[in-house]
Amino acid sequence: MNHEQAAADILQGVGGEENVQSVVHCATRLRFQLNDHAKADKKRISNIPGVIQVVESGGQYQVVIGNEVSDVFRELEQKTSKAASSGESGGGGGSNQNLFNRLIDIIAAIFTPVLGALVGAGILRGLVVLAESMNWLQEGTGTHTILDAMSDSVFFFLPILLAITTARKFGGDPYVAVIIAASLLYPTMEEAAASGETLSFFGIPVVMTSFASAVIPIVLAIFLMSKLEIWLRKRVHSSIRLFFVPLVLISLMVPVTLIVFGPFGTYVSAGLAAGYEWIYDGSAIIAGVFAGALWQVLVIFGLHWGFVPIFVNNLAAFGEDTMAALIAPAVFGQAGAVLGVLLKTKRKEIKTVAAPSTISGLFGVTEPAIYGVTLRYKKPFAMGVIGGGIGGGIAGLSGASSVAFALPGLPALPVYAGDGFVLFLIALAVAFFLAALLTYLFGFHDGMETEMESEEDQETENVASTNSSVQLGSPMTGALIPLSEVNDEAFASGAVGRGTAVVPTDGRLYAPASGIVSSVFPSRHAVGVTTDDGAEVLMHIGLNTVQLDGSGFELHVSQGQRVNKGDLLVTADLDYVSGEGFDVVTPVVVTNADAYFDVLAEEDANVQHGETILSIIKGGTHHE
Repeated sequence: MNHEQAAADILQGVGGEENVQSVVHCATRLRFQLNDHAKADKKRISNIPGVIQVVESGGQYQVVIGNEVSDVFRELEQKTSKAASSGESGGGGGSNQNLFNRLIDIIAAIFTPVLGALVGAGILRGLVVLAESMNWLQEGTGTHTILDAMSDSVFFFLPILLAITTARKFGGDPYVAVIIAASLLYPTMEEAAASGETLSFFGIPVVMTSFASAVIPIVLAIFLMSKLEIWLRKRVHSSIRLFFVPLVLISLMVPVTLIVFGPFGTYVSAGLAAGYEWIYDGSAIIAGVFAGALWQVLVIFGLHWGFVPIFVNNLAAFGEDTMAALIAPAVFGQAGAVLGVLLKTKRKEIKTVAAPSTISGLFGVTEPAIYGVTLRYKKPFAMGVIGGGIGGGIAGLSGASSVAFALPGLPALPVYAGDGFVLFLIALAVAFFLAALLTYLFGFHDGMETEMESEEDQETENVASTNSSVQLGSPMTGALIPLSEVNDEAFASGAVGRGTAVVPTDGRLYAPASGIVSSVFPSRHAVGVTTDDGAEVLMHIGLNTVQLDGSGFELHVSQGQRVNKGDLLVTADLDYVSGEGFDVVTPVVVTNADAYFDVLAEEDANVQHGETILSIIKGGTHHE
């Protein structure tokens, strides 16, 4: 997979940098916040090598890539300033979103940038705990002290990491945000919180609370800091802005967080913990069945990251998290379902997809399995849900929990070491092998692929039989080439419209169909015609020929004039255009292609003007 090319193609596919408010990534997806989803070309992005699926959910435009998403994101950072940062305009996730979608967008933007660090340190933490339980590592030794610091520091200093991502999300200064978070974690402050000491700030009592591993207080504090910073920067003179704004923000936000957000966050955190504990204590088995069955459904829509604050809060409140144990069987269930397909199929092309999807699923990344196999054939996904639900119930019965944050999968098993660990492993095995068995027996057969191919063929036939088409003649004599080969990104990417291109041997440009001349460029190098069927056709003689300012072009029509197919529109002196160093290739594009079912181009060929080069398939809006 060419990461740089994929990043460039995806950016163009979502409508270019100007259509992007922000973009972050999680374990498998690029998560775009777009100004206008209609400008994104879902079919084009889906066909980019390395892209598994495109999902629109939670107010986000999500491009599922899989394990190489971080590599693509790094290339994307080089191509747009919107990566990993939404700025002021992105703070709310778009005014046209509902409250739920905005909340998902905020959570994803804050937590996904630190996901790798959290998961890596979480697995290390699990290994340390496992080594302690097996008496391989003794407390008090230098090795234990160093490993403990390495594995636990990311959770202790989590507010600092979240301060950075929250500031980026809401357009604040991340360095000032870090100072605010670090002030809350300063050793003397933590000592005061641990001792239960009550401090006072200019006579105002401060009930001390520990901010280590805290989520809610720092997010609220940096949100308010960012909004205040934006307000101050507009009103403070530039001569003192550099130091005065940070001075005010630090002096104000640290006390406010200690006095207001700290106690508030403690109460909310305790409420969330108590609510989850009430559900879990009511029936851990039932909770496990629901969590194990529904988790992968949330993954399909990318909504699963909305639960990250609950995982982190449980770890902070209880020192462990049972919810992570309930959802783990769901991951193994989908991996098992893919294994069932792999064992049942005799088709090489299916095995090629199912084998790596099974492996990635076992390592906690289920998107390739879901989009590539189980959801494609539907029944295997249902079998994975059944296996995940039953495994989740057993996991609830086990009472197992995680001691650190980690994505469910084989590498994360050490974080679950402790009470109920053996039964938890049985739950994962049941989910995996039950889903595989059910899929093998009832959920898949090779005839499904044949049936799907027949349905697709029938759909194509139905489209051809029920949808009428409009043919456009070639406006020039020459050789056809695919639009993607045009040496101009705007045309080649399809951003201007869908169509083809002519390398002309004759400089005369004719009307491709009967209609009205809807646009005439002052430089006479391009003409637009709206056909009688409503197709808006743009013909652009040469690339960047607007720089010739009309030299070498003779216009034969005027804007608003009616023309018939074959009428002469423009005469171009191709020798002059070429002599001035310009490419004479002529793109012919339908700029309102989204109003039609499809626009089909003829194959490479030599054509005379008037011969059909484009077929516009009518029949409704194109929703690929």
